[in-house]
Amino acid sequence: MEVMENGGANMKGLLNKEMRHGRTAHNMSSSSLRKKSDLTLVSKVNFGPLKDMLVNIQEVVLGTKLSILLPAVPIAIVAQCYGFGRSWVFALSLLGLTPLAERLSFLTEQIACYTGPTVGGLMNATCGNSTELIIAIFALSRNNVALVKYSLLGSVISNLLLVLGTSLFCGGLVNLREEQKYDRRQADMNLLMLFVALHCQLLPMLFHYAGVSEGVTAESSLQLSRAASIIMVIAYFAYLVFQLWTHRQLFEDQDQNEEEGDTDSDEAVIGFWSGCVWLVGITVIIAVLSEYVVETIEDASNSWGLSVSFLSIILLPIVGNAAEHAGAIIFAFKNKLDISLGVCLGSATQISMFVIPLCVILAWILGIQMDLSFNLLETGSLALAIITTAFTLQDGTSHYMKGLVLFLCYIIIGACFFVQRTPSNQISASGIMLKLTREAVFRA
Repeated sequence: MEVMENGGANMKGLLNKEMRHGRTAHNMSSSSLRKKSDLTLVSKVNFGPLKDMLVNIQEVVLGTKLSILLPAVPIAIVAQCYGFGRSWVFALSLLGLTPLAERLSFLTEQIACYTGPTVGGLMNATCGNSTELIIAIFALSRNNVALVKYSLLGSVISNLLLVLGTSLFCGGLVNLREEQKYDRRQADMNLLMLFVALHCQLLPMLFHYAGVSEGVTAESSLQLSRAASIIMVIAYFAYLVFQLWTHRQLFEDQDQNEEEGDTDSDEAVIGFWSGCVWLVGITVIIAVLSEYVVETIEDASNSWGLSVSFLSIILLPIVGNAAEHAGAIIFAFKNKLDISLGVCLGSATQISMFVIPLCVILAWILGIQMDLSFNLLETGSLALAIITTAFTLQDGTSHYMKGLVLFLCYIIIGACFFVQRTPSNQISASGIMLKLTREAVFRA
């Protein structure tokens, strides 16, 4: 009998270990904001279906520390339906997206418990930045290409400088007497992918400075961007194979194997089909709020006196990814920098190598001309963010000064877009330079 119990315990530990292999740093980061539900009152309900429904509500709606922000969701919907201030709708929609993004991650992980580590890891990796993708899709449907580029670029810069910088700074202060170390191999792989993405964004922009005429240049840049987007998506799926199968040990926190006693987070608390229904429902609500954000961002810009570029590049990523960012900082407090790096660099890699090129391909299908050519200021900010992060993470150790430098770099970039008053529909900097060049040639 004792042998059978030991065998069952070993099997359970093996299953939990395999399930951890399907979890990404993004999900482990979000799990730090979850709280254990008290099912004492629910357990007293005798009617089975009602009891299951109450358990689902308890786990999904109240099972997060961010549940205090959930009332912003119905308030935003009511404000939109009854024509309240557009800037208020924008602010409430952003607040509502914060807990919903964390709940989406929770439900994805719950479903992954039934699908196994391979499918679960693939779901977690591809759905990690679904909120940004949904906002981008609605912006594309309104032919607002500038908002798509601004918001996705802001997410990458925010992850590299703000979130990573804050994590290293806070972790360094808490662990002053202890040297913080991390696995450089994971960081090197993510940074390599980010340099590939930067390479694919630089070349279409350089076309604007090498083309003979603006029409030919725009067409060449568009064709190159579409070809590069296909290559980037293929490269990202190759990266997923590398991360989830062939070299998954590089992306696992070394301390996970020491936490065998903490298995509650690896066990499903809701059923498979319940999780699927909740996942669809929350995705629909995120889509509704994302549409509100896209519709009201220009009204909020005019009301608050802030440029659309500042709201898209700075404010949207900070509020929309607050749950994920808070989780990365919490793990840095616990001296688990591998998870913090996995959150920051993994999210930046996913947006750069998957979400952005996917938007270019979707725009191609919809007949919208979207390329990978960002303006000179935006591309330069991205390049400086990637290069600064690469130099910061080159030695495999960390202290608070590195985090402070990254954070200050983000403040500088934020100040740059704060003082910039370029509206979203104004001609790009590259187009202005081409126009001035042609005028100078004609005058000569």
